[in-house]
Amino acid sequence: MSDDSTRDRILSALEEDAQASYGEIAERAEVSKPTVRKYIDELESEGVIVGYSAEVDPKKLSGQSIALVGIDVESERYVEATRALQELPEVESLYTSSGDHMLMAEVRADDGDALGDVISDGILAIEGVTAAHPSFLQERLK
Repeated sequence: MSDDSTRDRILSALEEDAQASYGEIAERAEVSKPTVRKYIDELESEGVIVGYSAEVDPKKLSGQSIALVGIDVESERYVEATRALQELPEVESLYTSSGDHMLMAEVRADDGDALGDVISDGILAIEGVTAAHPSFLQERLK
């Protein structure tokens, strides 16, 4: 088996279950535990694996609302606006996008009203942000 297929199998096992032990990953990828450890260390140091996270069903969160927000920014203010968005504590993650909006943000707040306040008083108040289009997450299907 090639290194690429080993790497892909290890990544696939990690994507299925980021909490899996080296032994479980080794079994799924059909390699030894030391091989798993070696590849994971390499993938982390290369920046391929940038973190581990829990998948959350927003409907089951009590006292918290989540929205994906498409954000449009003036191109001449892009760097400053992006930095300001990264500083907002309610912005859980921020991505560049090739879709309808320049940026996509995962935003979390206590409830829908608080989420609206984050968008109007936080995101839209940043110089250079021209629009914010929220989609409130309701139920995790997969």
